[in-house]
Amino acid sequence: MSNKQVELLAAYWTLAGDVYPGAPTEVSPYSLEERAAAAAEVGYTGMGLVHADLMANRDRLGWAGVRRVLADHGIRHIDVEFLGDWFLDAADPRRQASDQMRRELFEAAAELGARNFKVSPELFAEQAPDIAHLRDEFALLCEQARPVGTHVIMEMMPFTNVNTIDTAMAIIAGADQPNGGILLDIWHVARGGMSYDEIAKIPARFLKGVELDDADPQVVGTLFEDTRFSRRLCGEGCFNVPAFIDAVLAAGFDAPYYGVEIISKPFRLQPLDVMARSSYESAMRQFAHRSA
Repeated sequence: MSNKQVELLAAYWTLAGDVYPGAPTEVSPYSLEERAAAAAEVGYTGMGLVHADLMANRDRLGWAGVRRVLADHGIRHIDVEFLGDWFLDAADPRRQASDQMRRELFEAAAELGARNFKVSPELFAEQAPDIAHLRDEFALLCEQARPVGTHVIMEMMPFTNVNTIDTAMAIIAGADQPNGGILLDIWHVARGGMSYDEIAKIPARFLKGVELDDADPQVVGTLFEDTRFSRRLCGEGCFNVPAFIDAVLAAGFDAPYYGVEIISKPFRLQPLDVMARSSYESAMRQFAHRSA
């Protein structure tokens, strides 16, 4: 694979600036216009957008305005995120809030032609997951997303109750939806103690999203703190990013882009143009370093 064949999507946090997952506000201090321009300048052809920022830009620009900004900068790949609590009982207030977010994210996905709709398992769960329940709720999500034209991709994470490929596939393959799949972020695979060889367990039709980043040899703080505050640019940590790319390609990954998700306190305090260029160029170098 030559670099000319590779397209990259800047996941939301990569270009969001001085905000982070779970911050008092998740709305970027940079305008959508500024972020799209910075992304396009360095070569990104996709952007990820989180719920709070999507709603802020819908209210400011309208969906037509958002589409125009993205189109004007050649941003043709969109991910929307990040839905949690979709599996809770319908009477739970958290589920009711999640259902409202679900409707708004579906609206955004439809308006922007999003390829992927990212969802989270239960954070910090101490009990083993109810596979049958999650399977059925995931199937419902996929059925609801189908008219929108988006894939529902669940992100396996080591600090959730879906923390292995086997568990994720029991849910996703059990639901067996044509638009349902898994999102593999190298951080969650490596920090979850999994070998890249395990990626071969995933049928190609369910491998719908891949994200690249890096990390220090040792976890900084808790896993949740490490993932939100201490990620590294690709090639600047201990992960073997080229080997991970080889593994997902061997498993049949053929989506039109890879995501780049850098979430780091030092990184997010840099100028926007620096974040865009360093994240893009460091990720692209990993493809040049592949063995295959």
